[in-house]
Amino acid sequence: MEMKPTPTRDGFGEELVTLGKTNPNIVVTSGDLEDATRAEYFKKEFPDRFFNLGITEQDVVGTAAGLSTQGYVAFATSFAVFLTNRAYDMIRLDVCYNNLNVKVVCSHGGVTVGEDGASAQCLEDFAIMRVLPHMKVICPADYIEAKKATRAMTDTYGPFYMRTSRAPLPIITKEEDVFTVGKANVLRIGQDATVIACGVMVAEALSAADKLKAEGINLKVVNMHTIKPIDIEMIVNSAKETGAMVTAEEHQMAGGLGSAVAEVLGQHYPCPLEIVGVKDSFGESGSPAQLLAHYGLKDINIVDAVKKVIKRKVVL
Repeated sequence: MEMKPTPTRDGFGEELVTLGKTNPNIVVTSGDLEDATRAEYFKKEFPDRFFNLGITEQDVVGTAAGLSTQGYVAFATSFAVFLTNRAYDMIRLDVCYNNLNVKVVCSHGGVTVGEDGASAQCLEDFAIMRVLPHMKVICPADYIEAKKATRAMTDTYGPFYMRTSRAPLPIITKEEDVFTVGKANVLRIGQDATVIACGVMVAEALSAADKLKAEGINLKVVNMHTIKPIDIEMIVNSAKETGAMVTAEEHQMAGGLGSAVAEVLGQHYPCPLEIVGVKDSFGESGSPAQLLAHYGLKDINIVDAVKKVIKRKVVL
């Protein structure tokens, strides 16, 4: 039976409960938004291991950091825009500087937050999180992958940041797919160009591949669920195979997935690159579908970028 589109935050919340049943060291802190982040699932099952600290994002991170020093696997949860911005100093010094076992998990990233508008739409979280030493950055493509990412974070020591979605995302991965932190997954094989995407943009990349196939262009589609550590081998091999690359992310064009891929290409294997992302602007209020279209984050925008980058391919 095919699953209906589901927010990745649901996968996080459900898997956290599953893990909590066998791991008594998991604790969760919340900034009074556990209903939205789905941390409320854990709260209902394990109230003695859940701490709602109110709208005090610095305390949400600081308390998680303190708990982690006592051997706990600490999850700090809130909206992406609140934790990554208001509590950045605590994430930097308390968590990353001390290399603590804290998992910062934030829902409501990107423009698909929708009607909440610019003040709640975080478009810079990948950039400011991936620059921190020790921090790993994950953005799952669907509900199934969010569950696997939650388990992987729990099983791997150290600081993590994961962005989850409020909007329902199509189910595009399979239960049997292997999820490994730092290792991307190929979802479509092609030789004319490569699209590397994360989060909601993975489904858009697959749709773009279907559209391009009808025009005789075979696109390789890569799900780069881990933005840091980036899968250097996958990027370099894809560049060698196709000679042209496009990245797609629900994030500013500066500093995110596209920048990470550009860094790899520049250092290891120069290749024409086009970046699909938000062009140096804040979000605004609207439905997720309206905003993805407004900011050029749809399959047709990937199609245009692919055609553009193919024209830049170096023919030897």
